[in-house]
Amino acid sequence: MNINTKIIGLDYEVAQNIITNDDLSNILDTSDEWISTRTGIKKRRVISGEETSTTLGIKAAQKVIKRYNFDVEKIDLIIAACSAPEDIYPSVSCLIQSAINAKNAVCFDLRAACAGFIYSLNTAKAFIKSGVYKNILIVATDTTTKFTDWEDRSTCVLFGDGAGAMLVSATEEKEDDIIGINALADGSCGDYITLKTHGKNCPLVNNSKDNSNTFIQMKGKDVYKFVMTKIPPKIAELMENANYTSNDIDYFVPHQSNQRMIEALAQRLELDDSKVVSNIEHYGNMSAASILVAIREEINNGKIKLPAKVLISAFGAGMTGANAIISLDKNV
Repeated sequence: MNINTKIIGLDYEVAQNIITNDDLSNILDTSDEWISTRTGIKKRRVISGEETSTTLGIKAAQKVIKRYNFDVEKIDLIIAACSAPEDIYPSVSCLIQSAINAKNAVCFDLRAACAGFIYSLNTAKAFIKSGVYKNILIVATDTTTKFTDWEDRSTCVLFGDGAGAMLVSATEEKEDDIIGINALADGSCGDYITLKTHGKNCPLVNNSKDNSNTFIQMKGKDVYKFVMTKIPPKIAELMENANYTSNDIDYFVPHQSNQRMIEALAQRLELDDSKVVSNIEHYGNMSAASILVAIREEINNGKIKLPAKVLISAFGAGMTGANAIISLDKNV
């Protein structure tokens, strides 16, 4: 029996507060023009009060289950792609399991930063192909604004908070909805994007860890170089293995990190502008959630017309990267 992966559907949730570039100019030496010309971002969603990566993830999960009337008791695995949770444990995936009453699901969190969703999709495909699990809920949720230095205009203007959820299931249909997928990692570039924890050694031993800065720090130029050097060859490899050309791709949905980077990648891949999906202007960089939010929103808005073959690509701290070609049918 040939087991393939079926994408049942996806949905999302974003933080309620909207912070514009003009709002940020009240607390930073910046302006709407400075931010938008460098990043393409005009506003972003920012958590407030009791909102967390877990609450956003729960709402995204509840939405996708309701949208497709999916039986939660059939979910046997929950993967939460979350790299900046409010607590180290309990895991975000276990808290989601409890909230949606998916009592038969095994749970774990996966940390690959902004590439976390595609890493999770790769993991889900492997589990389904091997027959270990049949119905998997992926929740990509991050609230990175809580870990940004709001006095550092080079980083804090970039991020927003959101969550996306996708249901995938085993199928005996001839076609696999995950047409191709690959990933990469390069730990030698780990200092390009960092976020330290608050941990401290026992007072009876030496404490060698520097806890002076617990905000996200980024080497922007190095990140850009990594992306432009590492990602296009992996996409080319993906396309070749799938026997696809750019003409076979209906839409390109990259990680929503920076509009300049999105445009540069599209040009490198020789993809027409009409195929490129970008909503970074309204949301900022929502880490692992960004691709799912962009896909669902543009389906809702009618820009993505189904059925469609969609190329997705992401990169993140680690450094990590991942790409996939997915098939979305008219019922997604």
